[in-house]
Amino acid sequence: MGQVLELRARANTGAALRALLDLSPKTAQRRSAHGTETILLAEVAVGDELVVRPGDAVPTDGIVIEGESAVDESMITGESVPVAKTPGAAVTGGTLNGNGALVIRAARVGADTMLAKIVALVAEAQRSRAPTQGLADKVSAWFVPGVAAIAVVTFVVWLSAGFSFDYALLAAVSVLIIACPCALGMATPMSVMVAVGKGAQSGVLVRNAAALERLASADTLVIDKTGTVTEGKPKVVAVRAVAGAQENDVLTIAAALESKSAHPLAHAVAEAAKSLKLPEVTDFVSVTGKGVKGKIAGATAVAGNAEFLRSEGLDPKSLAAEVEQLGRDGATVIFVGLGGKAVGLVAAKDTLKPDAKALLEALARDGLAITMATGDGEAAAAVIAREAGIAYFAASLTPEGKSQLVDKLRRDGRVVAFAGDGVNDAPALAAADVSIAMGSGSDAAIETAGLVLLKGDLKALLRARKLARAAVRNMKQNLFFAFAYNALGVPLAAGVLYPFTGWLLSPMIAAAAMSFSSVSVIGNALRLKRVRL
Repeated sequence: MGQVLELRARANTGAALRALLDLSPKTAQRRSAHGTETILLAEVAVGDELVVRPGDAVPTDGIVIEGESAVDESMITGESVPVAKTPGAAVTGGTLNGNGALVIRAARVGADTMLAKIVALVAEAQRSRAPTQGLADKVSAWFVPGVAAIAVVTFVVWLSAGFSFDYALLAAVSVLIIACPCALGMATPMSVMVAVGKGAQSGVLVRNAAALERLASADTLVIDKTGTVTEGKPKVVAVRAVAGAQENDVLTIAAALESKSAHPLAHAVAEAAKSLKLPEVTDFVSVTGKGVKGKIAGATAVAGNAEFLRSEGLDPKSLAAEVEQLGRDGATVIFVGLGGKAVGLVAAKDTLKPDAKALLEALARDGLAITMATGDGEAAAAVIAREAGIAYFAASLTPEGKSQLVDKLRRDGRVVAFAGDGVNDAPALAAADVSIAMGSGSDAAIETAGLVLLKGDLKALLRARKLARAAVRNMKQNLFFAFAYNALGVPLAAGVLYPFTGWLLSPMIAAAAMSFSSVSVIGNALRLKRVRL
Protein backbone atom coordinates (compact mmCIF):
# COMPACT_ATOMS: atom_id res chain seq x y z
CA MET A 1 0.00 0.00 0.00
CA GLY A 2 2.78 2.44 0.94
CA GLN A 3 4.56 1.85 -2.36
CA VAL A 4 1.37 2.54 -4.33
CA LEU A 5 0.83 5.78 -2.43
CA GLU A 6 4.42 6.84 -2.96
CA LEU A 7 4.15 6.21 -6.69
CA ARG A 8 0.94 8.20 -6.82
CA ALA A 9 2.52 11.10 -4.97
CA ARG A 10 5.59 10.93 -7.20
CA ALA A 11 3.25 11.23 -10.18
CA ASN A 12 1.64 14.32 -8.61
CA THR A 13 4.98 16.00 -7.94
CA GLY A 14 6.05 15.29 -11.51
CA ALA A 15 2.97 16.97 -12.95
CA ALA A 16 4.73 20.31 -13.20
CA LEU A 17 7.58 18.78 -15.18
CA ARG A 18 5.19 17.01 -17.53
CA ALA A 19 3.40 20.32 -18.01
CA LEU A 20 6.70 21.87 -19.01
CA LEU A 21 7.35 19.13 -21.52
CA ASP A 22 3.81 19.39 -22.89
CA LEU A 23 4.44 23.06 -23.68
CA SER A 24 7.25 22.08 -26.01
CA PRO A 25 5.81 21.84 -29.52
CA LYS A 26 6.17 18.60 -31.45
CA THR A 27 6.80 20.42 -34.74
CA ALA A 28 8.58 23.58 -35.85
CA GLN A 29 8.36 25.99 -38.78
CA ARG A 30 11.76 26.03 -40.51
CA ARG A 31 12.62 28.84 -42.90
CA SER A 32 14.90 28.21 -45.85
CA ALA A 33 15.61 29.62 -49.31
CA HIS A 34 12.63 27.62 -50.60
CA GLY A 35 10.16 29.06 -48.06
CA THR A 36 8.79 27.84 -44.75
CA GLU A 37 8.17 24.15 -44.05
CA THR A 38 6.78 22.22 -41.10
CA ILE A 39 9.22 19.69 -39.64
CA LEU A 40 9.30 17.46 -36.59
CA LEU A 41 11.04 18.98 -33.59
CA ALA A 42 13.48 16.06 -33.62
CA GLU A 43 14.62 17.17 -37.08
CA VAL A 44 15.66 20.67 -35.96
CA ALA A 45 19.42 21.18 -36.17
CA VAL A 46 21.68 23.83 -34.67
CA GLY A 47 21.73 26.84 -36.99
CA ASP A 48 18.24 26.31 -38.44
CA GLU A 49 16.10 29.43 -38.78
CA LEU A 50 12.72 28.84 -37.13
CA VAL A 51 9.58 30.95 -37.37
CA VAL A 52 7.68 31.43 -34.09
CA ARG A 53 4.17 32.76 -34.69
CA PRO A 54 2.19 34.79 -32.13
CA GLY A 55 0.86 32.55 -29.35
CA ASP A 56 3.11 29.61 -30.26
CA ALA A 57 5.60 27.95 -27.95
CA VAL A 58 9.26 28.54 -28.77
CA PRO A 59 10.42 25.21 -30.29
CA THR A 60 14.00 25.18 -28.96
CA ASP A 61 16.70 27.34 -27.38
CA GLY A 62 17.92 29.99 -29.78
CA ILE A 63 18.72 33.60 -30.61
CA VAL A 64 16.22 36.06 -32.08
CA ILE A 65 17.36 37.24 -35.52
CA GLU A 66 14.17 38.97 -36.67
CA GLY A 67 11.07 40.47 -35.10
CA GLU A 68 10.04 41.78 -31.71
CA SER A 69 7.72 40.27 -29.12
CA ALA A 70 7.18 39.65 -25.41
CA VAL A 71 7.79 36.06 -24.30
CA ASP A 72 6.21 34.45 -21.23
CA GLU A 73 9.12 32.73 -19.43
CA SER A 74 7.24 31.93 -16.20
CA MET A 75 7.65 28.19 -16.72
CA ILE A 76 11.43 28.64 -16.47
CA THR A 77 11.95 31.61 -14.16
CA GLY A 78 8.77 31.72 -12.10
CA GLU A 79 8.27 35.36 -13.13
CA SER A 80 4.82 36.14 -14.55
CA VAL A 81 5.81 39.34 -16.41
CA PRO A 82 6.61 38.63 -20.10
CA VAL A 83 10.13 39.51 -21.22
CA ALA A 84 10.69 41.72 -24.26
CA LYS A 85 12.67 40.04 -27.04
CA THR A 86 14.45 41.85 -29.84
CA PRO A 87 17.12 40.71 -32.34
CA GLY A 88 20.09 39.33 -30.42
CA ALA A 89 18.07 38.21 -27.39
CA ALA A 90 18.15 34.59 -26.22
CA VAL A 91 14.95 32.53 -26.02
CA THR A 92 14.28 29.22 -24.29
CA GLY A 93 12.44 26.26 -25.75
CA GLY A 94 8.94 25.77 -24.33
CA THR A 95 8.39 29.43 -23.37
CA LEU A 96 5.32 31.10 -24.89
CA ASN A 97 5.55 33.81 -27.52
CA GLY A 98 3.25 36.82 -27.20
CA ASN A 99 1.67 38.91 -29.92
CA GLY A 100 4.71 39.45 -32.13
CA ALA A 101 6.24 37.15 -34.71
CA LEU A 102 9.85 36.04 -34.23
CA VAL A 103 12.47 34.31 -36.30
CA ILE A 104 15.09 32.53 -34.20
CA ARG A 105 18.30 30.69 -34.99
CA ALA A 106 18.46 27.37 -33.14
CA ALA A 107 21.39 27.31 -30.68
CA ARG A 108 20.70 24.12 -28.69
CA VAL A 109 18.49 21.17 -29.56
CA GLY A 110 17.34 17.93 -27.99
CA ALA A 111 18.97 16.97 -24.69
CA ASP A 112 21.12 20.12 -24.77
CA THR A 113 18.19 22.52 -24.31
CA MET A 114 17.53 24.28 -21.02
CA LEU A 115 14.20 22.51 -20.57
CA ALA A 116 15.68 19.05 -21.08
CA LYS A 117 18.48 19.80 -18.63
CA ILE A 118 16.01 21.07 -16.03
CA VAL A 119 13.91 17.93 -16.27
CA ALA A 120 17.00 15.70 -15.96
CA LEU A 121 18.42 17.62 -13.01
CA VAL A 122 15.10 17.76 -11.18
CA ALA A 123 14.65 14.01 -11.59
CA GLU A 124 18.14 13.48 -10.18
CA ALA A 125 17.51 15.86 -7.28
CA GLN A 126 14.27 14.10 -6.35
CA ARG A 127 16.29 10.91 -5.89
CA SER A 128 18.90 12.61 -3.71
CA ARG A 129 18.95 12.28 0.07
CA ALA A 130 18.56 15.07 2.61
CA PRO A 131 20.74 14.95 5.76
CA THR A 132 17.56 14.61 7.86
CA GLN A 133 17.08 11.23 6.20
CA GLY A 134 20.04 10.06 8.29
CA LEU A 135 17.91 10.27 11.45
CA ALA A 136 15.22 8.09 9.89
CA ASP A 137 17.88 5.62 8.73
CA LYS A 138 19.32 5.34 12.24
CA VAL A 139 15.89 4.77 13.72
CA SER A 140 15.02 2.23 11.02
CA ALA A 141 18.16 0.21 11.82
CA TRP A 142 16.71 -0.48 15.27
CA PHE A 143 13.05 -0.28 14.33
CA VAL A 144 12.48 -3.70 12.75
CA PRO A 145 14.30 -5.80 15.39
CA GLY A 146 12.70 -3.65 18.10
CA VAL A 147 9.19 -4.23 16.79
CA ALA A 148 9.88 -7.95 16.39
CA ALA A 149 11.03 -8.09 20.02
CA ILE A 150 7.91 -6.20 21.18
CA ALA A 151 5.71 -8.65 19.24
CA VAL A 152 7.41 -11.62 20.91
CA VAL A 153 7.06 -10.03 24.36
CA THR A 154 3.40 -9.26 23.65
CA PHE A 155 2.77 -12.88 22.68
CA VAL A 156 4.50 -14.20 25.80
CA VAL A 157 2.77 -11.76 28.18
CA TRP A 158 -0.69 -12.53 26.84
CA LEU A 159 -0.05 -16.24 26.92
CA SER A 160 1.38 -16.04 30.46
CA ALA A 161 -1.64 -14.06 31.61
CA GLY A 162 -3.85 -17.07 30.86
CA PHE A 163 -5.24 -15.97 27.52
CA SER A 164 -5.58 -18.42 24.66
CA PHE A 165 -2.90 -18.99 22.04
CA ASP A 166 -5.17 -17.34 19.45
CA TYR A 167 -5.52 -14.16 21.52
CA ALA A 168 -1.80 -13.97 22.15
CA LEU A 169 -1.03 -14.51 18.46
CA LEU A 170 -3.62 -11.92 17.43
CA ALA A 171 -1.99 -9.26 19.60
CA ALA A 172 1.50 -10.10 18.32
CA VAL A 173 0.35 -9.95 14.68
CA SER A 174 -1.39 -6.58 15.29
CA VAL A 175 1.90 -5.18 16.62
CA LEU A 176 3.77 -6.33 13.50
CA ILE A 177 1.14 -4.90 11.14
CA ILE A 178 0.62 -1.49 12.72
CA ALA A 179 4.37 -0.89 13.00
CA CYS A 180 5.03 -1.12 9.25
CA PRO A 181 7.85 1.42 8.62
CA CYS A 182 6.36 2.85 5.41
CA ALA A 183 5.61 6.25 6.92
CA LEU A 184 9.05 6.52 8.47
CA GLY A 185 10.75 5.58 5.19
CA MET A 186 8.71 8.06 3.12
CA ALA A 187 8.78 11.02 5.52
CA THR A 188 11.84 12.78 4.13
CA PRO A 189 11.92 11.59 0.48
CA MET A 190 8.34 12.73 -0.07
CA SER A 191 9.11 16.25 1.16
CA VAL A 192 12.20 16.37 -1.06
CA MET A 193 10.29 15.26 -4.17
CA VAL A 194 7.54 17.83 -3.76
CA ALA A 195 9.94 20.66 -2.81
CA VAL A 196 12.17 20.03 -5.82
CA GLY A 197 9.16 20.10 -8.16
CA LYS A 198 7.86 23.28 -6.53
CA GLY A 199 11.29 24.86 -6.93
CA ALA A 200 11.40 24.01 -10.64
CA GLN A 201 8.05 25.78 -11.10
CA SER A 202 9.39 28.85 -9.31
CA GLY A 203 12.71 29.22 -11.12
CA VAL A 204 14.76 27.54 -8.38
CA LEU A 205 16.57 24.46 -9.65
CA VAL A 206 17.60 22.23 -6.74
CA ARG A 207 20.49 19.99 -7.76
CA ASN A 208 20.63 18.03 -4.49
CA ALA A 209 18.46 17.83 -1.39
CA ALA A 210 21.36 18.45 1.00
CA ALA A 211 21.87 21.96 -0.43
CA LEU A 212 18.20 22.77 0.05
CA GLU A 213 18.25 21.64 3.67
CA ARG A 214 21.47 23.52 4.47
CA LEU A 215 20.08 26.72 2.94
CA ALA A 216 17.29 26.63 5.53
CA SER A 217 19.84 26.69 8.37
CA ALA A 218 22.32 29.13 6.75
CA ASP A 219 22.97 32.25 8.84
CA THR A 220 25.44 34.02 6.52
CA LEU A 221 25.18 34.95 2.85
CA VAL A 222 28.29 35.92 0.90
CA ILE A 223 27.17 37.42 -2.37
CA ASP A 224 29.13 38.33 -5.47
CA LYS A 225 28.67 41.88 -6.75
CA THR A 226 28.78 41.83 -10.54
CA GLY A 227 25.70 40.25 -12.07
CA THR A 228 24.21 39.44 -8.67
CA VAL A 229 23.80 42.70 -6.76
CA THR A 230 24.40 44.78 -9.89
CA GLU A 231 23.04 44.43 -13.40
CA GLY A 232 26.27 42.84 -14.63
CA LYS A 233 26.25 45.14 -17.67
CA PRO A 234 28.84 47.82 -16.91
CA LYS A 235 29.48 50.70 -19.27
CA VAL A 236 32.70 52.61 -19.88
CA VAL A 237 32.45 56.02 -18.21
CA ALA A 238 36.00 57.34 -18.64
CA VAL A 239 39.26 56.79 -20.52
CA ARG A 240 42.45 58.41 -19.23
CA ALA A 241 45.94 58.49 -20.77
CA VAL A 242 49.31 59.33 -19.26
CA ALA A 243 51.35 62.17 -20.71
CA GLY A 244 52.50 61.32 -24.22
CA ALA A 245 49.68 58.82 -24.91
CA GLN A 246 46.30 59.23 -26.57
CA GLU A 247 42.99 58.13 -25.01
CA ASN A 248 41.93 56.40 -28.23
CA ASP A 249 45.14 54.36 -28.15
CA VAL A 250 44.46 53.34 -24.54
CA LEU A 251 40.92 52.24 -25.41
CA THR A 252 42.14 50.41 -28.53
CA ILE A 253 44.76 48.42 -26.60
CA ALA A 254 42.28 47.55 -23.83
CA ALA A 255 39.56 46.52 -26.28
CA ALA A 256 41.93 44.38 -28.36
CA LEU A 257 42.91 42.43 -25.24
CA GLU A 258 39.48 42.30 -23.63
CA SER A 259 37.81 41.14 -26.87
CA LYS A 260 39.17 37.69 -26.06
CA SER A 261 37.75 37.68 -22.50
CA ALA A 262 34.25 36.75 -21.29
CA HIS A 263 34.20 39.04 -18.23
CA PRO A 264 31.36 41.64 -18.08
CA LEU A 265 33.95 44.43 -17.92
CA ALA A 266 35.52 43.06 -21.09
CA HIS A 267 32.18 43.34 -22.89
CA ALA A 268 31.84 46.94 -21.70
CA VAL A 269 35.27 47.85 -23.09
CA ALA A 270 34.61 46.08 -26.38
CA GLU A 271 31.28 47.88 -26.75
CA ALA A 272 32.90 51.27 -26.14
CA ALA A 273 35.52 50.57 -28.84
CA LYS A 274 33.22 49.06 -31.46
CA SER A 275 33.88 51.94 -33.86
CA LEU A 276 37.66 51.54 -33.57
CA LYS A 277 39.87 49.26 -35.63
CA LEU A 278 41.45 46.78 -33.25
CA PRO A 279 44.96 45.37 -33.77
CA GLU A 280 45.64 41.63 -33.74
CA VAL A 281 46.60 40.12 -30.39
CA THR A 282 48.91 37.11 -30.12
CA ASP A 283 50.11 35.02 -27.18
CA PHE A 284 46.93 35.91 -25.27
CA VAL A 285 46.80 34.92 -21.56
CA SER A 286 43.96 35.49 -19.10
CA VAL A 287 44.63 35.48 -15.35
CA THR A 288 41.27 35.00 -13.63
CA GLY A 289 40.41 37.79 -11.23
CA LYS A 290 43.42 39.92 -12.22
CA GLY A 291 43.66 40.77 -15.92
CA VAL A 292 44.74 39.81 -19.43
CA LYS A 293 47.89 40.18 -21.49
CA GLY A 294 49.18 39.49 -24.98
CA LYS A 295 51.35 40.89 -27.70
CA ILE A 296 50.38 43.71 -30.06
CA ALA A 297 52.80 44.37 -32.93
CA GLY A 298 55.48 42.51 -30.99
CA ALA A 299 55.11 44.57 -27.80
CA THR A 300 53.65 43.12 -24.58
CA ALA A 301 50.28 44.65 -23.76
CA VAL A 302 48.48 44.22 -20.41
CA ALA A 303 45.09 45.23 -19.01
CA GLY A 304 43.91 44.55 -15.48
CA ASN A 305 43.97 45.72 -11.87
CA ALA A 306 46.87 47.56 -10.21
CA GLU A 307 48.24 44.40 -8.61
CA PHE A 308 48.34 42.67 -12.00
CA LEU A 309 50.25 45.54 -13.62
CA ARG A 310 52.76 45.61 -10.77
CA SER A 311 53.26 41.85 -11.14
CA GLU A 312 54.11 42.54 -14.80
CA GLY A 313 56.70 45.15 -13.79
CA LEU A 314 54.57 48.21 -14.54
CA ASP A 315 53.88 51.01 -12.05
CA PRO A 316 50.40 52.59 -12.39
CA LYS A 317 50.84 55.13 -9.56
CA SER A 318 51.12 58.01 -12.05
CA LEU A 319 47.34 57.59 -12.49
CA ALA A 320 46.59 57.69 -8.75
CA ALA A 321 44.66 60.97 -8.77
CA GLU A 322 42.31 59.82 -11.53
CA VAL A 323 41.82 56.43 -9.85
CA GLU A 324 40.83 58.05 -6.55
CA GLN A 325 38.20 60.26 -8.17
CA LEU A 326 36.75 57.47 -10.32
CA GLY A 327 36.66 55.18 -7.30
CA ARG A 328 34.60 57.71 -5.33
CA ASP A 329 32.12 57.65 -8.18
CA GLY A 330 31.84 53.85 -7.94
CA ALA A 331 33.70 53.04 -11.16
CA THR A 332 35.97 50.03 -11.61
CA VAL A 333 39.35 50.82 -13.12
CA ILE A 334 41.20 48.73 -15.71
CA PHE A 335 44.84 49.76 -16.02
CA VAL A 336 46.43 49.49 -19.46
CA GLY A 337 50.12 49.04 -20.26
CA LEU A 338 52.18 48.60 -23.42
CA GLY A 339 55.85 47.88 -23.94
CA GLY A 340 56.68 47.86 -20.24
CA LYS A 341 54.97 51.17 -19.41
CA ALA A 342 51.56 52.13 -18.03
CA VAL A 343 49.78 54.13 -20.74
CA GLY A 344 46.41 54.83 -19.16
CA LEU A 345 43.21 53.42 -17.77
CA VAL A 346 39.65 52.60 -18.73
CA ALA A 347 36.92 53.03 -16.09
CA ALA A 348 33.59 51.21 -16.23
CA LYS A 349 30.64 51.45 -13.92
CA ASP A 350 27.92 48.94 -13.17
CA THR A 351 24.50 49.86 -11.81
CA LEU A 352 22.58 48.36 -8.92
CA LYS A 353 19.65 46.13 -9.82
CA PRO A 354 16.41 48.08 -9.27
CA ASP A 355 15.04 45.83 -6.51
CA ALA A 356 18.39 44.75 -5.02
CA LYS A 357 18.21 46.86 -1.86
CA ALA A 358 14.67 45.79 -0.92
CA LEU A 359 15.40 42.11 -1.56
CA LEU A 360 18.66 42.19 0.41
CA GLU A 361 16.78 43.77 3.31
CA ALA A 362 14.21 40.96 3.11
CA LEU A 363 17.00 38.35 3.21
CA ALA A 364 18.53 40.11 6.22
CA ARG A 365 15.17 40.07 8.02
CA ASP A 366 15.06 36.34 7.34
CA GLY A 367 18.16 35.88 9.48
CA LEU A 368 21.02 36.13 6.97
CA ALA A 369 24.09 38.25 7.70
CA ILE A 370 25.09 39.55 4.25
CA THR A 371 28.62 40.18 3.02
CA MET A 372 29.38 41.37 -0.52
CA ALA A 373 32.52 39.94 -2.11
CA THR A 374 34.06 41.48 -5.21
CA GLY A 375 37.27 41.77 -7.16
CA ASP A 376 36.64 45.49 -7.64
CA GLY A 377 38.60 48.10 -5.74
CA GLU A 378 37.71 49.31 -2.26
CA ALA A 379 36.20 52.64 -3.35
CA ALA A 380 33.99 51.18 -6.10
CA ALA A 381 32.82 48.36 -3.83
CA ALA A 382 31.99 50.81 -1.04
CA VAL A 383 29.72 52.81 -3.34
CA ILE A 384 27.71 49.74 -4.41
CA ALA A 385 27.56 48.41 -0.82
CA ARG A 386 26.24 51.75 0.39
CA GLU A 387 23.60 51.91 -2.37
CA ALA A 388 22.51 48.33 -1.64
CA GLY A 389 22.42 48.80 2.13
CA ILE A 390 25.09 46.14 2.73
CA ALA A 391 27.05 46.73 5.93
CA TYR A 392 29.94 44.38 5.23
CA PHE A 393 31.94 43.93 2.04
CA ALA A 394 35.31 42.59 0.97
CA ALA A 395 36.99 44.18 -2.05
CA SER A 396 39.94 43.48 -4.37
CA LEU A 397 39.47 39.74 -3.92
CA THR A 398 40.95 37.13 -6.21
CA PRO A 399 39.01 33.86 -6.72
CA GLU A 400 41.19 32.34 -3.98
CA GLY A 401 40.43 35.35 -1.80
CA LYS A 402 36.69 34.75 -2.08
CA SER A 403 37.23 31.11 -1.14
CA GLN A 404 39.38 32.15 1.85
CA LEU A 405 36.67 34.56 2.98
CA VAL A 406 34.14 31.73 2.97
CA ASP A 407 36.56 29.45 4.86
CA LYS A 408 37.15 32.11 7.52
CA LEU A 409 33.42 32.58 8.11
CA ARG A 410 32.95 28.83 8.40
CA ARG A 411 35.79 28.59 10.93
CA ASP A 412 33.97 31.25 12.93
CA GLY A 413 31.05 28.85 13.24
CA ARG A 414 28.86 30.32 10.50
CA VAL A 415 26.75 28.28 8.09
CA VAL A 416 27.68 30.04 4.86
CA ALA A 417 25.75 30.31 1.61
CA PHE A 418 27.60 31.80 -1.37
CA ALA A 419 25.80 33.21 -4.40
CA GLY A 420 27.70 34.06 -7.58
CA ASP A 421 27.70 33.74 -11.33
CA GLY A 422 31.24 33.88 -12.71
CA VAL A 423 34.16 31.54 -13.34
CA ASN A 424 36.00 33.40 -10.58
CA ASP A 425 33.24 32.43 -8.13
CA ALA A 426 33.67 28.66 -8.61
CA PRO A 427 36.27 28.17 -5.80
CA ALA A 428 34.07 30.03 -3.30
CA LEU A 429 30.99 28.10 -4.42
CA ALA A 430 32.85 24.85 -3.80
CA ALA A 431 34.01 26.02 -0.35
CA ALA A 432 30.59 27.18 0.91
CA ASP A 433 28.10 25.13 2.92
CA VAL A 434 25.47 26.10 0.35
CA SER A 435 26.44 27.08 -3.20
CA ILE A 436 23.98 29.11 -5.27
CA ALA A 437 24.63 29.95 -8.91
CA MET A 438 22.82 32.43 -11.10
CA GLY A 439 21.38 30.71 -14.16
CA SER A 440 22.65 33.57 -16.32
CA GLY A 441 26.21 32.91 -15.16
CA SER A 442 29.09 30.75 -16.33
CA ASP A 443 28.95 26.98 -16.78
CA ALA A 444 31.73 26.59 -14.18
CA ALA A 445 29.62 28.32 -11.52
CA ILE A 446 26.48 26.36 -12.42
CA GLU A 447 28.25 23.01 -12.39
CA THR A 448 29.73 23.75 -8.94
CA ALA A 449 26.49 24.91 -7.32
CA GLY A 450 23.93 22.93 -5.35
CA LEU A 451 21.13 25.31 -6.31
CA VAL A 452 20.69 27.27 -9.55
CA LEU A 453 18.49 30.35 -9.82
CA LEU A 454 17.27 30.15 -13.40
CA LYS A 455 16.54 33.85 -13.81
CA GLY A 456 19.63 34.77 -11.84
CA ASP A 457 18.21 37.49 -9.58
CA LEU A 458 17.83 38.15 -5.87
CA LYS A 459 14.08 37.61 -5.98
CA ALA A 460 14.73 33.97 -6.89
CA LEU A 461 17.24 33.76 -4.02
CA LEU A 462 14.54 34.89 -1.60
CA ARG A 463 12.18 32.28 -3.06
CA ALA A 464 14.85 29.61 -2.61
CA ARG A 465 15.25 30.55 1.06
CA LYS A 466 11.49 30.36 1.65
CA LEU A 467 11.32 27.01 -0.16
CA ALA A 468 14.18 25.61 1.92
CA ARG A 469 12.54 26.71 5.17
CA ALA A 470 9.19 25.22 4.14
CA ALA A 471 10.78 21.94 2.99
CA VAL A 472 12.73 21.39 6.23
CA ARG A 473 9.67 22.26 8.30
CA ASN A 474 7.67 19.75 6.28
CA MET A 475 10.31 17.03 6.75
CA LYS A 476 10.21 17.51 10.52
CA GLN A 477 6.42 17.36 10.53
CA ASN A 478 6.47 14.11 8.56
CA LEU A 479 9.04 12.56 10.89
CA PHE A 480 6.93 13.64 13.87
CA PHE A 481 3.85 12.02 12.33
CA ALA A 482 5.76 8.80 11.70
CA PHE A 483 7.34 8.64 15.17
CA ALA A 484 4.17 9.69 17.00
CA TYR A 485 2.09 7.19 15.07
CA ASN A 486 4.34 4.29 16.02
CA ALA A 487 4.73 5.49 19.59
CA LEU A 488 0.94 5.45 19.93
CA GLY A 489 0.01 2.56 17.66
CA VAL A 490 2.40 -0.14 18.90
CA PRO A 491 1.24 0.00 22.58
CA LEU A 492 -2.39 0.01 21.44
CA ALA A 493 -1.79 -3.04 19.26
CA ALA A 494 0.02 -4.75 22.13
CA GLY A 495 -3.13 -4.39 24.24
CA VAL A 496 -2.21 -1.85 26.92
CA LEU A 497 -5.84 -0.70 27.07
CA TYR A 498 -7.29 -4.20 27.47
CA PRO A 499 -7.24 -4.24 31.29
CA PHE A 500 -9.32 -1.04 31.32
CA THR A 501 -11.59 -1.44 28.29
CA GLY A 502 -11.55 -5.13 27.45
CA TRP A 503 -10.78 -4.04 23.89
CA LEU A 504 -8.11 -5.60 21.65
CA LEU A 505 -7.01 -4.05 18.34
CA SER A 506 -7.75 -6.43 15.48
CA PRO A 507 -5.22 -7.00 12.65
CA MET A 508 -7.67 -5.47 10.14
CA ILE A 509 -7.92 -2.22 12.09
CA ALA A 510 -4.13 -2.26 12.51
CA ALA A 511 -3.73 -2.58 8.72
CA ALA A 512 -6.09 0.34 8.12
CA ALA A 513 -4.22 2.47 10.66
CA MET A 514 -0.89 1.59 9.02
CA SER A 515 -2.20 2.77 5.64
CA PHE A 516 -3.52 5.95 7.20
CA SER A 517 -0.05 6.78 8.50
CA SER A 518 1.34 6.66 4.97
CA VAL A 519 -1.54 8.76 3.68
CA SER A 520 -0.93 11.39 6.37
CA VAL A 521 2.76 11.69 5.47
CA ILE A 522 2.06 11.98 1.73
CA GLY A 523 -0.79 14.44 2.27
CA ASN A 524 1.40 16.64 4.45
CA ALA A 525 4.24 16.56 1.89
CA LEU A 526 1.87 17.59 -0.89
CA ARG A 527 1.01 20.73 1.08
CA LEU A 528 4.36 22.08 -0.13
CA LYS A 529 2.80 22.54 -3.56
CA ARG A 530 0.64 25.30 -2.08
CA VAL A 531 3.45 27.21 -0.39
CA ARG A 532 3.65 30.80 -1.62
CA LEU A 533 7.20 31.73 -2.60
